[in-house]
Amino acid sequence: MSDRRAFVAGNWKLHNTVPEALALGRALRNGLLGGGVSAEVAIAPVATALYPVAKALEGSPIKLCAQNVHYEEQGAFTGELSPRLLADVGCTHCIVGHSERRQLFGEKDEGIRRKVEALLERGLVPILCVGETLEEREAGATERIVLGQLDAGLSGLEPATLGTLIVAYEPVWAIGTGRTASPADAQDVHAAIRTRLGETKGRALADGLRILYGGSVKPSNAAELMGQPDIDGALVGGASLSAETFLPIVQAAR
Repeated sequence: MSDRRAFVAGNWKLHNTVPEALALGRALRNGLLGGGVSAEVAIAPVATALYPVAKALEGSPIKLCAQNVHYEEQGAFTGELSPRLLADVGCTHCIVGHSERRQLFGEKDEGIRRKVEALLERGLVPILCVGETLEEREAGATERIVLGQLDAGLSGLEPATLGTLIVAYEPVWAIGTGRTASPADAQDVHAAIRTRLGETKGRALADGLRILYGGSVKPSNAAELMGQPDIDGALVGGASLSAETFLPIVQAAR
């Protein structure tokens, strides 16, 4: 059995006003007060709710995660948030390279790599997302696409700096569609990611680094997915918007 501690993150995407975010954050905090959960837990509210949610989570084990970041610390970058600003409001983690950022907002591998580097330099934990579209999967290109994104996102970064990094495999065709990769298929891609990390960054890093699955994770499939040997938790979308569906996923983590 792996010594890697399971990690479950809720990506709230573009949902919840500040009062709604506070209510959900408090419900999750209260739901975890009894203990008995082995997984590390994080939630990623919209940017306008980060600071108030951080205050509401004080004293709880729940980590605060941002949904995006800009790689520069400050400057003429209208509308952006830097690692420095995220740390200032209480964030410890940040999602980078999410498929929606790649697909809808045109983010490229080099910019994503710079975000990973900037977060690590500020002491924040990047959650680097990689994943293929349905067309790429049907063409048999899953590993080429996923491992290419992985290599590009970590290019030039020394293994010694990557100890806190988290990778999330999120097949684009499974996000928000209700479709989920089978546990065996997800495990195959996770194993390929870990193997590539071992080849490029060293076996010690690869063995210790956590790789999450994201793509229509819900209470009914969470335990089987997270029970696979190379799946170390989940990046949860829609099911993270309710304590009634998110907490069972957290509890299912090994």
